[in-house]
Amino acid sequence: MLQAVGDKCFTVCVTKPETSFSRSEGNCVSNCMERYIEATRIISRAVLNSQP
Repeated sequence: MLQAVGDKCFTVCVTKPETSFSRSEGNCVSNCMERYIEATRIISRAVLNSQP
């Protein structure tokens, strides 16, 4: 899953791949991955709390 998230974030954040990230690209990828991880955490809690 983490690989898929990284690929998606890379596609969204890196418009012109070069040998290294620009600061804004690196920040975008980092923020994007953090949002996915937090969303997964929230969903997991909701599912676990709804179990009888």
